[in-house]
This record gives sequence, C-alpha cells and structure tokens, in this order.
Amino acid sequence: MRTAWRSRERERGSATLEIAVLGPALLLLIFTVVQVGLVYFARSLALGAAQEGVTAARTYEAAPDAGVQRALAFVSRSAGDSLRDVEVTAERTATDTVQVRVSGRALSVLPGFPGLRVSQSAEAPIERFTTAGAP
Repeated sequence: MRTAWRSRERERGSATLEIAVLGPALLLLIFTVVQVGLVYFARSLALGAAQEGVTAARTYEAAPDAGVQRALAFVSRSAGDSLRDVEVTAERTATDTVQVRVSGRALSVLPGFPGLRVSQSAEAPIERFTTAGAP
C-alpha cells in the first residue's frame, strides 16, 4: 500500500505540467487549421469573382471594364472581410480570349499581421457572331 501511495505523490502536478507543455502546441495547431481554412475560402471567393468577371467580359461587344466591375460587385456582395485589398485586372489577348485576375489578402487570425496573398484567374474565349461555314 505504501508503494502505491508514494508513486502517486511523485506524479503529483504532472497533469499541470502536461497542459503547460501541450496547451500552446494545441492552440498553434487550432490556429493553423483555422488559418488554412480562411485562405482556402479566400481563394474560392477570388476564383468565383474571376469566373463572374470572365462571364461578363466575354459577352459579345462587352464594355472594356465589364469584367472588372462584375468581379468587384461579386466580391463586395459575397466576401465581407474574408477577402481584403482586392485588385481586379482584365485583359484581352491576341487570340480572342479574355482573362480576369482577382487577387487580395485572406483574413488573418493573428492581429497585426496581414493575411496571406491569394490570386486566382479565369480565362475564356470572347463570344462572336459567325456566318455558316466561317471559322
């Protein structure tokens, strides 16, 4: 009986020490998982905005800034604080395609640190009317 009592006394306070050592590691793991989720969500928002912008910019005789305006409208309607410092560019290439690129910063879980930079783009051919048999 005495040996069991002495072994319990030697382990006294070990749970406190385990929590003190493992607590910060567990918090770091939780913050990392949350930050990865926020970055993934910001990338999804940027891709959705780029696709919306391409849809508007590729229409027949679309205004030059139609894709930029539609992408910005999508971000302001859908992103909230999840995507900050948004920059949208649209360009038409020589091969009759249009590309819209949306970039911004993901929300950060650490105060005072800017979020990670995310960038997504979408590209599609410009709509045009053709006659039968013409390429």
